[in-house]
Amino acid sequence: MKSSYSEFEAIGFALAAFTCWVLADSIIKMVGNSKLPAYEVIAFFGLTVMGFLFLHGLLRKQVKSLWPRQPRRQIFRASLDLINNLCVVVALRHLPFTLFYILVFLAPMVTAIMAAFFLQERLEWRKSAAIVTGFVGVVVAVNPFGSARQGDWIGFGACMVCVACFSTNMVWSRSITQTEKPESLVFFSGAVMAVYGMARMLVHAEPLTAKLTAGLVTMGFFCALGSVSFFIALKHTSAASVSQYHYTQLLSGALIAYLFWHEIPTIWMLLGGILIVGSGLYIAMKASRESLDACSLSPLLPEE
Repeated sequence: MKSSYSEFEAIGFALAAFTCWVLADSIIKMVGNSKLPAYEVIAFFGLTVMGFLFLHGLLRKQVKSLWPRQPRRQIFRASLDLINNLCVVVALRHLPFTLFYILVFLAPMVTAIMAAFFLQERLEWRKSAAIVTGFVGVVVAVNPFGSARQGDWIGFGACMVCVACFSTNMVWSRSITQTEKPESLVFFSGAVMAVYGMARMLVHAEPLTAKLTAGLVTMGFFCALGSVSFFIALKHTSAASVSQYHYTQLLSGALIAYLFWHEIPTIWMLLGGILIVGSGLYIAMKASRESLDACSLSPLLPEE
C-alpha cells in the first residue's frame, strides 16, 4: 500500500467509503425485511466487521493495534454505536431508503449544537441559522400533516435515536481519538455488538439461510472496507474536506432505492432534502474555513 496519497486520491477514498456504507445500509434493509431480529443482524454485523479488520491488520502486520489502549474509556462510545446500529436496522424496516438518509443528515447539525455546549466551540448566528434551516427541512421532508406521508413514527423515532447517538459519539470521540487508533475504535465497537448480539441469540435466534448468511457477510465486508477507506482519507486530508462528500450518500442512496425498491422521492422529501443538505454543507464549509484560518495563524503563536 502506498505510504502517501494526494488530496485528489484522498477524496477518492472518501467517496469510496461513503458508497460502501450506502451499500452496507442497503443490505441491512434487505436483510431487515426477513424475520431476523435486530440483535441477530447486529451480532453478525459485529463479527464480520471484526473478521475483516483482523484480516486487514494481519496483512499489514498490525493486529496488536486493533485492541484499544484504554478499553474502559471506549465502553460508552461502543455502547452508543450499538444503540445506533440497532436503531438503523429498525429505521430501515419502517422508512423509505431515501427518507432515511435525509433524516440522518441531521447529525452534523446536532453535533454542532453539542460541540458548542460541551466543547465550548463557537456557534455564531450564521451557523445557528443553518441549523434551524436544517430542522425546518426535516419537518418539510416528513410532511407530518400530509395524507401522503411515507414511513411511520416507529421509523422516525428510531432515526432520531440514530442521530442522537451518532452526534454524541462524534463529540465524545474527539477526545478518544487523541490516544486511540481509528481501526481500534471500529474493532472494539464490533466486539461489543458481537457480544451483545450473541448473548441475545442464546435466548432466541432465527435460523439462517444461505442467502441471509451471504447478505450478512457482504454487509460486514462493505462496512469494513468503507471504514478502512474512510481512515485513509482522514489520514491524507482534513476531516472538514472529507465531511463535505458525506452528502453523496443521498444521491447514491436515492439511486439504489429506485433500482431495488422502485422508490420515488416525494416533492416534500426533495424540498426538505435540499434544505438539510444545504445547511449541512454550509456548516462543513464553515468548519473547513475555520480549520484553514487556525492553521494559518498557528506559526504566529508563541512557542511554549
